[in-house]
Amino acid sequence: MHDHAAALRFSSTRRDIVLLLKKLGAASIQQMSEQLELTGMAVRRHLIALQKEKYVRISKQCEHVGVGRPSFVYQLTIAAEQLFPHQYDVLATELMDEIDQLFGEDYINQLFEQRRNRIERKYETAMLGRGFEERIATLAAIQDKEGYMVTLEKNLDGSYSFEEANCPVSQVALRYRQACACELALFGSLLDADVKRMQCIADGDTKCLYQFTKRDT
Repeated sequence: MHDHAAALRFSSTRRDIVLLLKKLGAASIQQMSEQLELTGMAVRRHLIALQKEKYVRISKQCEHVGVGRPSFVYQLTIAAEQLFPHQYDVLATELMDEIDQLFGEDYINQLFEQRRNRIERKYETAMLGRGFEERIATLAAIQDKEGYMVTLEKNLDGSYSFEEANCPVSQVALRYRQACACELALFGSLLDADVKRMQCIADGDTKCLYQFTKRDT
């Protein structure tokens, strides 16, 4: 099998199981063991691990093999889609280019501003009733869940370093820096803080790094 899945952190066997389920749609342990030339016990062990990580589930359908207990059929979950390569960033950039040509830069600015407002409304619910430090921790947890790979550290002067090792919209941000400007404004508004961007992936840095400082009241 070709290693075209994104889940390179998996063992080769576990990756082969994921790829096989992607290809077949669903399969029993017996089918997988035959296809991969593994024992049923080995396949079952990897399936248990993949189930714990929410990438594999037991299908409602099952096969009856002779007399006795049914053999369950396994399939990938929706969460497993993230393990495979997509070209969403290419599509998004191409669509933005088309919108730019049709309606101009002002319209692009409005789109990003509308997106920022929508995200802010969504995040504000989680921020309600929280203090400054709690809001920063909440923001870090939300962004990390969204795939930004966040590291948060408190500095000696009381400010916070907020590092994003990954940018899921980096390809769009390279062409349309409004994405970066909106994120900066979003953080400042949500945290009621002074926010400085120290590094940016769209500028060629290896990460996006912000400094948050609580505003004087």
